[in-house]
Amino acid sequence: MRNSMKNIFGLVLVASILMLPSCEIPADLNDNPNEITLQDVDASLFLNGAQLANIMIQNSHVNRITGMFSGQLVGYTSLYSNIYGYSLSTVESNDEWNGCYTGVLTNVRHIREAAADNKLLTGIAQVMEAHAVGTLAMLMGDVPYSEVLTDVEDPKFDSQVSVLNAVSSLLDGAITDLGSAGGPTSVLESYDLYYGGDKDKWLAAAYTLKARYALIQSDYGAALSAADNGISSSADDMNFVPRGDAATADGDKNLFNEIISGSRTGDLGNNGSFLLEILNDSTANYRGNAKTNETARHNYYKIDETSNEGNLGVIERFEPMPMVTYFENQLIKAEAAARTSGFSSGLSHLNDYRSWLASGGRINDAFNDSASMMYEAYDAADFDSGGMENSDGVSAETALLREIIEERYVSGFGTYMPFNDHRRLRGDGESNLVPAFPLNTNAATDHVERIPYAQDELTSNSTVVDDPGLYVKTEVNQ
Repeated sequence: MRNSMKNIFGLVLVASILMLPSCEIPADLNDNPNEITLQDVDASLFLNGAQLANIMIQNSHVNRITGMFSGQLVGYTSLYSNIYGYSLSTVESNDEWNGCYTGVLTNVRHIREAAADNKLLTGIAQVMEAHAVGTLAMLMGDVPYSEVLTDVEDPKFDSQVSVLNAVSSLLDGAITDLGSAGGPTSVLESYDLYYGGDKDKWLAAAYTLKARYALIQSDYGAALSAADNGISSSADDMNFVPRGDAATADGDKNLFNEIISGSRTGDLGNNGSFLLEILNDSTANYRGNAKTNETARHNYYKIDETSNEGNLGVIERFEPMPMVTYFENQLIKAEAAARTSGFSSGLSHLNDYRSWLASGGRINDAFNDSASMMYEAYDAADFDSGGMENSDGVSAETALLREIIEERYVSGFGTYMPFNDHRRLRGDGESNLVPAFPLNTNAATDHVERIPYAQDELTSNSTVVDDPGLYVKTEVNQ
């Protein structure tokens, strides 16, 4: 891994520079190209490349794979049909793996070294690193980290828990740096694709990531503590916002829309998925009730896999794609509070979230119709035995948690949240809380527990011989 990173580092740098405004490139940069060094380039230029790579990690191919393994997407033909049937090759992880270790880590480590006195920039770089590495650890288990970008030829694979703890500590450092940082410069406003250099938004995102990594380890007290300082408004969401031009059809597009408009037309969608079934009021599994109308959200989520043109909802050409969000943070608070502070606290956080949904949250203007959505506040009696949300007579606390987890499942469409929850809850012996999406093969007892390592790493790193496979539990879910 180490040598391959160094070999393409220059390409990453050049690509980043070409995609960015030129106002901060040194005036004498072209005088003698043979003498260009990394120190000649403003460290801010490296941020854009890292952020583009991170978008791929969070919103691209592996994200769609976990959607299929969580009952949210369906693979109809070709490659996605094979993956939907659990035939998943290690090559499918190559882009996300390389995006993390080359596209993100190489860039942000340089930023932290070259701009050590710029606390805003180093804080952002630390959040970026924690986001990318933490995502791979959550998905795959043990991953290289402590020896990456060192003189070690083949970095060892660190334990999943040690990596999650390390990136959580890294977020602590980011929070310290961001808390002492000044405001953004005009340069950083231009190069920070996510937040335009807004340190308060980066701070909130750092806390939400800390809450995410605590939650995956079932540390609910720590998750709640971090989420209390996390993203408190959807206006502060970390999204991939496509910057394309609708008039010319040029520029960035929603990544799901882009694959449907290309060679994957008809291959992947959600018609027939468990997700759409529980949002459809004509099915027996509809999750709505006298206080909940899911019609608008059903229509917003519905994907026409045959054409990119007919999709005006969640995969519309310029629809933002979520990475770190208010809806995640608020639902972490609801679950963690219900587990640590009691029923009333969890219900209060859930009702706050339902109020946001009622205002049109997570639905764009094309589907924001008050006649087709309703999210009235729940009362405690709704979760009593025989109540609206407890027809099978479980405890009120269990009924509330079940509702919160199902809401996480629905709201988390397009993120890794449903896949992570499924594995965490089963690992904790709480399968009764997992939305009952059917397995898509005849493997009656097998559940996907992880995403495979990248074939590129298996080929080049002598410390790992074979991938453990889809069905081996990772450390935090055992």
